[in-house]
Amino acid sequence: MRYAIIGAGLAGLVAAVEIRRADPDAHIDVLEAEDRIGGKLFTVPFESGPTDMGAEAFLARRQDAVEYVASLGLGDELVHPSGLRSLVYSGGTVHDLPAGGVMGIPATSAPVAHLVSTDTAARIDAEGDLDSIPWQVGGDMSVGRLVRERYGDEVADRVVSALLGGVYSCQADDLGIRATIPQLAVALDELAEAGEKVTLSGAVARCEAARPTPAPGAVPAPVFATFRGGYAQFYEALAEASGADIHLDAFVSGITRGVGGFTITGGGEGTYDRVLLATPAPTTAMLLRQLVPAAAEALKAVKLASSAVVGMKFDSAEGLPENSGILVAADEPEVQAKAFTLSSKKWPHLGERGGALVRASFGRFGDDAIVRADEDDLVDWALDDLETLTGFDGRAAGLAEIYVQRWFGGLPRYDETHLATVDTVRTALTDAPGIDVTGAWTGGVGVPAVIADARAAATRLLG
Repeated sequence: MRYAIIGAGLAGLVAAVEIRRADPDAHIDVLEAEDRIGGKLFTVPFESGPTDMGAEAFLARRQDAVEYVASLGLGDELVHPSGLRSLVYSGGTVHDLPAGGVMGIPATSAPVAHLVSTDTAARIDAEGDLDSIPWQVGGDMSVGRLVRERYGDEVADRVVSALLGGVYSCQADDLGIRATIPQLAVALDELAEAGEKVTLSGAVARCEAARPTPAPGAVPAPVFATFRGGYAQFYEALAEASGADIHLDAFVSGITRGVGGFTITGGGEGTYDRVLLATPAPTTAMLLRQLVPAAAEALKAVKLASSAVVGMKFDSAEGLPENSGILVAADEPEVQAKAFTLSSKKWPHLGERGGALVRASFGRFGDDAIVRADEDDLVDWALDDLETLTGFDGRAAGLAEIYVQRWFGGLPRYDETHLATVDTVRTALTDAPGIDVTGAWTGGVGVPAVIADARAAATRLLG
């Protein structure tokens, strides 16, 4: 059996491994348009050690992902954060990131009282007295719209958008509840199905009540994990385990189906029995245009958000706060960055290198201009904003290494129509045997979600 996988990012490589494990004799070609593997996972060889300029961690509470890493022999390479608190910059100063709630959305004003006005705090606590939310079971709506209508702009801009922006490169208004905070959507569904009054505070309280209570004296399990040697350890191990022929600089421009199978324009050799598209939504739409027009048409609704990461290694960490990172409220126009990861504080294995390693993140959906800015400007903004937020003078500390990574169209926008779009695409593909899709746009953001979706896609393709 001959397989072609378009895209050598995480999804494509995981799928290749799954096919190899199920069919040891399979011929697998992985065709990658760029000059490297890994996709949005990208480890850069700083002089001080490998440093990730894409995704930096994954949810270790996803046991399926941890077990999958272990299956590649990398279980002992996983490391965990220090446990230091994160901060949020709002109102011209830094504050502790609110605890509890769901993605910054509180059940009462208490967790966010230090970030919002007394009027907003009172509004949060009185939200349960408002009319029921007109929520449709199984439906969706914008996170920002719901939070603004029920709690006000301050909560949406200063808390929720700050948290979501760091994950999705979008404002809360650009994201759907079910696509990005599924547990909240489920709680809203449950309230509606039970015939109870549907309120935001009630749904958040329901989410909080559903969380398991740790046993007395128990040490909480780490929430996040990463690789001691950077994500390169992971994607290189995947490439090796796949046994696939990986072709770089192979820009696929078309796929056609003939009597003998699929023919690929721009890469590959001969015909293929099965094809998997592990590509961003716009690329997938282009490649499906002739094969599955309905899927291609539906994919036009998926828009992409761009971002940039500035990695900075300093000779000294003196003056850098003892925190893991700082998020920036969306209503802080004088600050260009949306977040800082104080990497050498957050990750003990990076702190062991000495000095300080800091990542600055820029860009939200609809704001590509900042991502396209000159590299010197991005570095200057990173240094200036870091000093504004922390008082740490990076120039005086000695800037030893810099790396700027731009992610044009790096993440899909998971708006309130996104899941319906994915369903439409998958339904259309049922009429196109031998071809399937996977990637962050299909299964959700985050390494565990991508792994799970890619494994499922490979299983379907194996048939």
